[in-house]
Amino acid sequence: MKASFLLSAFAAGYAAADDVLYSRRLAKRALDDERHYNVSFFHVNDVHAHLDQYVKAGTDCTDPSKGCFGGYARIKTKVSELRARHPSHLWLNAGDEFQGTMFYSFYGGEKIAETMNDLEFDAMTLGNHEWDGGDEKLGVFLKNLTFPVVSCNVKSEYSDLKDTIKNYHIFEEYGLAIIGASTPTTPTISHVGPLTKFLDPAQEVQKAIWEIRNTTNIRRIVALTHIGYDVDQQLAAQTEGLSLIIGGHSHTLLGDMDGAEGKYPTIVEDLTGNEVFIVTSYRWGEYLGSIDVSFDDDGKALIYHGAPIHMDNTTKLESDLQAKVTAWRGPFEDYANEVVGTTENTLDQTACQSGDCLLGEVMADAAFEYVYNLTANAQEEQRPSFAFFNAKGVRATIDAGNITRGQVITSFPFSNAVVQLTYSGADLLKILEGAVSGVNQFNNQKLSSGIQVSHNLQVQHDPSKGPGHMLVDARISGQRIDPDTKYIIVSVDFVATGGDNIVPKRDDFVVLDTLDEVLVDYIKAKTPLKNALEKRIGKIGTITGKVQKVFSA
Repeated sequence: MKASFLLSAFAAGYAAADDVLYSRRLAKRALDDERHYNVSFFHVNDVHAHLDQYVKAGTDCTDPSKGCFGGYARIKTKVSELRARHPSHLWLNAGDEFQGTMFYSFYGGEKIAETMNDLEFDAMTLGNHEWDGGDEKLGVFLKNLTFPVVSCNVKSEYSDLKDTIKNYHIFEEYGLAIIGASTPTTPTISHVGPLTKFLDPAQEVQKAIWEIRNTTNIRRIVALTHIGYDVDQQLAAQTEGLSLIIGGHSHTLLGDMDGAEGKYPTIVEDLTGNEVFIVTSYRWGEYLGSIDVSFDDDGKALIYHGAPIHMDNTTKLESDLQAKVTAWRGPFEDYANEVVGTTENTLDQTACQSGDCLLGEVMADAAFEYVYNLTANAQEEQRPSFAFFNAKGVRATIDAGNITRGQVITSFPFSNAVVQLTYSGADLLKILEGAVSGVNQFNNQKLSSGIQVSHNLQVQHDPSKGPGHMLVDARISGQRIDPDTKYIIVSVDFVATGGDNIVPKRDDFVVLDTLDEVLVDYIKAKTPLKNALEKRIGKIGTITGKVQKVFSA
C-alpha cells in the first residue's frame, strides 16, 4: 500500500503537529500490532553557529519580548520532551554547524563541539562549511565529538578525517542504518585540501545500500545528507533501498506554513517504485524537524506522521546550556556590541540569491569605493570599473537603526578579502552570462551562487533563452562593455580562486582588507546610511523582475 493512502487511514489518531507530534500507537513500542517497526527521527541542519537565540534577521536577540528563535538551549528543551515521548528515536544533524556567528569566528569549532555533545546527537553528516577552516581543523573538531560522523562520498587521507568519517553507522537496537552524504560542490565553495576527494553521492549511497544489505540483516536504511532539497529528490529517484532522506544545505522550508517550498515530507518514488520520504528543516535552528516512520519487514516506509516544530518563545531555554552559551559570549561581547553607525533602511539579505538585495549592493559599493580610493593616484585605466562578489557570502539581514560590529561580522563571517582582477571585456561578458544563466561559460558547470554588483554596473538578461544566450546588455557607468578592452574589477579572494564556480580559478592577485572591515569603514564614513535598493541585474524589457532561485547555500 502507498504511504499516502495509509496516512489517511491513520491520520485521525494523530495529535496536531506542534501539540506533542506523536501517535500514541507509534510512541509506546517499536513493534506495533501489525508487526511494523516504528522509529521517530528528530533533526536539524544548517545551524551555522547560531548557538544562541536570535531575531528573525539572524542577529542577536536583545529583547526576547519582541520574539526570538532557535538557540540550542531551546532545541534541547524540545528534544528532551520528544525523547521522553518517543522511546524509539534517533536525533540527527544534517551538517553546516560552522560559520555564521561570533561563536565560530571567535572560538572556531570548540564551543560548537561542546554544545553538540551536550545535546547528545546520535549521528551527523558533514556540510560544506565544516571545511571552512581546512581539513586539519575539521579533524580536530571531529575528534572532539562523542557520536558518529557519516559521509559515504567523502574520501580523505588526512588521518583525523580518515579515522572519524564513516560511510554509514548501524543502530543495532533499531535494526537501522544511517548513510551520510555531503555535497560534491564542497571543493569549490570551501577550503578542501588536496588529500580529500568528494565522489558522486548517488553512486556512493547505492554502493553503501548494497553493502549493508549483502553483509548484514539490516533492511531499514536512511540517508542523512547535506546535498540540497532538489538533489535529495534526485538521490531518491536514482537509487533503490532508501526509505527516508533527512537533508540539509539548501535552507529549504518544508511544511504547511507560509513560505514553505514543499511538503513535509516530500515523497519521491525510487528506481523500484517504492516511496522515499524526504525531510529537511530550514536553517539556523528556527525549526526542529520531527517525523515518525513505520517500516515493514523489508525496510520499506509505510506510514509517517510529523511536522517541523517552530522554535520560538513558546519553548523555554534549557537553563544549564543557556548559562554556558551566555558565558561564552563574554569575551567577544564588547567588541561585537560596538556601534559603528546607523542605517535608515533595513539592509536586506533574504533576496540576495534571487536577485538584487540591499545589503549585497551596499557591500559591493563599499568594496568598489575602498579600492577606488586606494588607487586615487593611479591613471584612470588602472582604477577599478565595478565590484562584484558571490551573493551566498551575504549571510544575515541588518535591521534599520544602529549597526554593530557584531552584526557586520554575522552578515559577512567568512573573512573573505577584497582583491583586484583584470579581465578582457570578452571574458567579463562570459562571466556575466554565467551569473545570469547559472552556468559557467568557461567550464559549462553550474554556479553555486549568484552575484551582487556595485552601482556602476547594469545588466539585463532574457531568462527565456538558454545558458550562453541570456545576457542581453551589460554596461559600466552607462557604457557597454567592449570585448577588446581590459577592465580592472573588484571582487573577493574566495571568488577569484574558483569559489562558487563564478570565474576561472586564478592566483595572480594581491589580498587586501576583509569584507567586514571594509564595510565597517564604509558605514562609519557614510552614516547614517540612506541607501535604497536599486535594480542592477534585471530581465530584458524591465529591470524589475526577479531571477528564479537556482543556488543553494
